[in-house]
Amino acid sequence: MKDKVLPSITEALRLTGVKDGMTLSFHHHLRNGDYVLNLVLAAAQKLGLKDLTINASAIFDCHLPLLDLIRDGTVTGLECNYCGALVGKALSSGLLAKPVIFRSHGGRLADLARGSARIDVAFVAAPTADSRGNISGKYGRSACGSLGYAFSDVQNADRVVAVPENLVSYPLTDFSFSETEVDYVVAVERIGDPAGIVSGTTRVTRDPIGLLMADMAAEVIKASGLLLDGFSFQTGAGGASLAVAYAVEKIMLAEGIHGSFASGGITGKLVEMLNKGCFESLLDVQCFDLEAVRSLRENPAHREISASQYASPLAAGAVVDSLDTVILGATEIDPDFNVNVHTNSQGLIMGGSGGHSDTAAGARLAIIIAPLMRARLPLIVDRVQTISTPGRTVDLLVTQYGIAVNPLRAELSARLRDAGLKVMPIEELKHLAEKICGVPKTLKNENRVIAEVLYRDGTVIDTIRQVN
Repeated sequence: MKDKVLPSITEALRLTGVKDGMTLSFHHHLRNGDYVLNLVLAAAQKLGLKDLTINASAIFDCHLPLLDLIRDGTVTGLECNYCGALVGKALSSGLLAKPVIFRSHGGRLADLARGSARIDVAFVAAPTADSRGNISGKYGRSACGSLGYAFSDVQNADRVVAVPENLVSYPLTDFSFSETEVDYVVAVERIGDPAGIVSGTTRVTRDPIGLLMADMAAEVIKASGLLLDGFSFQTGAGGASLAVAYAVEKIMLAEGIHGSFASGGITGKLVEMLNKGCFESLLDVQCFDLEAVRSLRENPAHREISASQYASPLAAGAVVDSLDTVILGATEIDPDFNVNVHTNSQGLIMGGSGGHSDTAAGARLAIIIAPLMRARLPLIVDRVQTISTPGRTVDLLVTQYGIAVNPLRAELSARLRDAGLKVMPIEELKHLAEKICGVPKTLKNENRVIAEVLYRDGTVIDTIRQVN
């Protein structure tokens, strides 16, 4: 019987045959608390490996050591669905010679299936695993819950290495991945900091403007005619998005509405709504807080799903295509309802699509919620710095000053007006913001392309240029 337990990551790199020019993959379920990517790349550097490509479902600022490995040539390629602001700032300066490849969560899976992306060796941060490679994210000191984004890596990589913090005796029966898919196991002292899962984002806003917008968004959902028995819903982990969940819950409980499911990254708020009978199930591709981890471990109605089931455009069925409503954010939006979540107003990388464009494409009602001004800069611009989500898939914008409905959704606009909601053209909201803040200077950036933004169908929807 093959001995899967190895003494070090260095030995795993050797036995999996990692060579110059190969692609290594990582998942991001420990978010800003992840240690595994840095551990693996440090070992690769000591072995003298060069020209590696990193395909990670997300890069966070805990991965700042990656920048030194780019500088010394250990890493020369980066593909991800999201990138934190500190790493993003360095990439925006042109640190990487090749363009960064940005995908959506669903697009990453589809490109792996198409063969336009590939993985030589996947390293799976495993809160708990046994000696044969059965893996779970539900148990152990660094439990992160669902391992939904790692499924595609495990299924598509030539070799798979489990990196557990909590190595238990065989067999671990409540597993996400079975031993049939794992080649080697390397136990380490710590895979990360579980507090980094929360990352300061899963608290409901106390800002009066955010609460006002949340109430307006809930009223939009009600007026749309979708908030009925069987309602399905997704919202993010940001403060305003969580406030929308509270406002929707209030309506559902008051009117006795029983929804079908909530999906995506799951928070304690959605767990609470499940327990109150607002939904029959939670479909969980990623836990955003420790209450969600506990619920996934204990409640059979809270189900772990793969990222492919969540959002792949090539899957026979995906959860995003059954969504009634999704709540999304924006750093910028333009009069054509194109949305930017990749860069800030100066063009610096500070995010990424994640599931933004996937859910907007699939949901019956895609709502952008954002304040009309941030730091004296208007939200609505002539043309967004980067198109993350195309306007044809966005239904409306909710701001504290009013609601703008995509002209393609005339029936929805009429419904909202009939309900007494303040609906106004997006151009009018833009003018109002410029009256308050002034017209921002147009940034003309003709520097070299340092990132390509791929839509979920694999096409390049936009590019990001170097910022000096």
